[in-house]
Amino acid sequence: MKLKIQKRLAAQMLKRSQKKVKLDPTQLTEIKEAITKKDVKDLIDDKIIKGIPKRGVSRARARKNEEQKAKGRRKGIGSRKGKQTARTPKKAAWMAKVRSQRNFLKTLKEKEIVDNPTYRNLYTKVGGGFFRSQRHIKLYITEHKLTK
Repeated sequence: MKLKIQKRLAAQMLKRSQKKVKLDPTQLTEIKEAITKKDVKDLIDDKIIKGIPKRGVSRARARKNEEQKAKGRRKGIGSRKGKQTARTPKKAAWMAKVRSQRNFLKTLKEKEIVDNPTYRNLYTKVGGGFFRSQRHIKLYITEHKLTK
């Protein structure tokens, strides 16, 4: 039995591909008799011809990835686009570095490890970008014997 025309009409009405139209195998003679759009429509209403539902794209993986990103995961080198300065601007990195160094100097002064003139000298050097890190400050202090 050739039901090509019926299948094409059903696909057109159900707004699906012909692959996504299912014909009831027990009612094949009735389907063969349907030659007009109205006949096919009646068969669709009687559920002799059915459309296989459209399949969507699952969001489960996307949701899981978003959840992981919220936790701070998936930020490795392979996931990054752009330079490091695009992710954290130069100014923000600079401010973080200078603030930590100034706090370090403040603690040294409070613990009376360095005196006020030495503190001022080191403070100006920090502002000028002389030191790379807190460790560099420690190294500089020990090399120049600036402790009390």
